[in-house]
Amino acid sequence: MEFMMGMENDPLIATIHHLMDFPEEVEKVVSTPARAYVRDRKAMASTPADVKEVPGALVFEIDMPGAKTGEIKVQVEDDHTLVVSGERRRAEDKEAKYQRMERRMGKFMRKFPLPEDANLEAITACFQEGVLTVRVEKKPPPEPKKAKTIEVKVGGSSEG
Repeated sequence: MEFMMGMENDPLIATIHHLMDFPEEVEKVVSTPARAYVRDRKAMASTPADVKEVPGALVFEIDMPGAKTGEIKVQVEDDHTLVVSGERRRAEDKEAKYQRMERRMGKFMRKFPLPEDANLEAITACFQEGVLTVRVEKKPPPEPKKAKTIEVKVGGSSEG
């Protein structure tokens, strides 16, 4: 137990603690913020998503069973990163005694880098049947620059 003193904030120790069933004395050594960090990382990793490219757009499909539209936030950070976050809450039922709790509740977040040609002004989000679909339109490719034609004059010099 002494080997853990001073390592309360080490994420590795917190992860190992979370994965193993330590005695109660060790549980007191590992800090609550470290457990929250691991829990939030698990929530991010366990939010499944598909990303597909269709003509003219990128489409993100993210499973969010049980979430409500008011609990979902879709944002674009300055560095061309799509951020989908929110929180799933369990309805309180004081009369119920759970036999098993497998559905993930709590915070979720996923970050997706967007390409440079993403049109940040043309993003739509639709939530239907537990799936959030975010469509990011792409900017059309720039038109090739046309060569500028210079008139060639006969006689005279180019200096004024």
